[in-house]
Amino acid sequence: MTATALPLLAERDLAAPLAWRRGVPVSAAQFLGQARQLALALPARGQPINLCQDRYRFALGLAAALLRGQTSLMPPNALPDTLRALHSTGAGPGEQPYALLDDAALDVGGLQRVFVDVPLNGVAATEVPLIPASLEAVRLLTSGSTGAPQPHGKSWGALVLNIAAEAERLAALCDRPSLQGLNVLATVPAQHSYGLESTVLLALLGGASFDAGRPFFPADIAAALAEVPAPRALVTTPFHLKTLMRAGLALPQVELLLSATAPLSPQLAQQAEDVCRGRLVEIYGCTEAGQVASRRTTAGETWHTLGALRVWRDLADDGTERFLVQGGHVQTATPLADVLELHDEHHFRLLGRANDLIHVAGKRSSLAHLDFQLNRIPGVDDGAFWMPPEQADGITRPVAFVVAPTLSARQIMAALREPLEAAFVPRRVLHVPALPREATGKLSAQALARFARDALAEGGHFHVPADHPAFAGHFPGQPVLPGAALLTLVMRALQARPELQARLGPAPQIAQVKFLSAVLPGSDLQVHLQAQRNGVAFEVLRQGQAVATGLWAPGVGP
Repeated sequence: MTATALPLLAERDLAAPLAWRRGVPVSAAQFLGQARQLALALPARGQPINLCQDRYRFALGLAAALLRGQTSLMPPNALPDTLRALHSTGAGPGEQPYALLDDAALDVGGLQRVFVDVPLNGVAATEVPLIPASLEAVRLLTSGSTGAPQPHGKSWGALVLNIAAEAERLAALCDRPSLQGLNVLATVPAQHSYGLESTVLLALLGGASFDAGRPFFPADIAAALAEVPAPRALVTTPFHLKTLMRAGLALPQVELLLSATAPLSPQLAQQAEDVCRGRLVEIYGCTEAGQVASRRTTAGETWHTLGALRVWRDLADDGTERFLVQGGHVQTATPLADVLELHDEHHFRLLGRANDLIHVAGKRSSLAHLDFQLNRIPGVDDGAFWMPPEQADGITRPVAFVVAPTLSARQIMAALREPLEAAFVPRRVLHVPALPREATGKLSAQALARFARDALAEGGHFHVPADHPAFAGHFPGQPVLPGAALLTLVMRALQARPELQARLGPAPQIAQVKFLSAVLPGSDLQVHLQAQRNGVAFEVLRQGQAVATGLWAPGVGP
């Protein structure tokens, strides 16, 4: 990069809106004046952790830190323990982190606190300040395998190139000369790299304007879109978009829909384009390289690299295949965590993450592909596959967790048999109320593993479908699940706990049981198991209320 300093804002009319706060425009000149005023209130030294939930205040904090020459730290979460750990692992030599926040009640783990306020009488700026291109503007901190934050620094110069390439591509895909005048609303937080790049930075460096809010529920998203002037853009994720489309609300026209964090099905993309009367674009990237490529999902599976980026195949030192990216804002060759099918240096298909490949019965697939097929099933609101470390018979088989209140496990497995090889059709489908997704809609492997182990350790979740065969004749006109069928579910829960099953021996018997409430078609049940001195106690719950309790005891084998 030849320039030693680059503008804080891309070329734009300083009197035009840079942001919207509850329907009120804030000009670029006002923003710059307020950022300059906040910069004077920051500590002379240190590294801010920007915890502001209001996107406008987040942007003010980011800009003020840049004006003071400070690096903003972006931890993976805002938990107090994580923030305390940054005292030693996240900050640079001689630099202590401090918290920028807009919630006075937030626990920041003992860090120095700086409240980000919006002055009512700030002096509007008349010129755009310059930021050193070499300044490390943000340091993204991701949890590695050890749990210690892994830093990924982004210089201001690299961010300028990255966002310029994104803005140029998005404008071209929307048949616009630029993003000037486009108003961006987002369901993702600004602290996430995708939210940072495609909302705040897309406004500062790409010419768009952004809304300060972050609506989550469909009705709130619809109301916020109606409040933002046209032309509009919605920056979201497949999870949020699917929830919004399922709500069936009337939406104003959204010229650009932007999605990232997981592949989007072409059916959902087409539905979103039809409902919003706009273009849907997916962004592919990673923490290490930033934004890498884009595609209009309804136009096909091929991804197109941004700007001067190029990708190629290489072999690592251990002989394994890998794919690298370089060019534009990525100055050194950077490995990608995914397996690609290259068409050329600028076009590819995404086959899945290199570290989520699984092997079952001698066959290979990826968890991302399995999740994609699961979430395409009509009636599946959300779902994810999980591979247990081992199973009792020595053969590891995938387990599927689903949010699908209108479908039975049998129906889901039947729907998966068409697109998947038999080895990857799950033997167990567990209905759950929700999956532990982050605010971005992303479901991390660590969170899913904890969730899966907890669910299985509790005995699991069971959905009793209306077409359960035990309802036939029991009783006509008033179907009730028989006690024997309910105990079968408890036994299935025991089979998922080999250590508890071992306590009961080869022929367990019911020592006592009480049926407290009728189990009707469509019930969602949860089985809790607890080791006792004389066996294994169980409790079957429906919406937190016990429908059956009892005790399994060791039996006498033949």
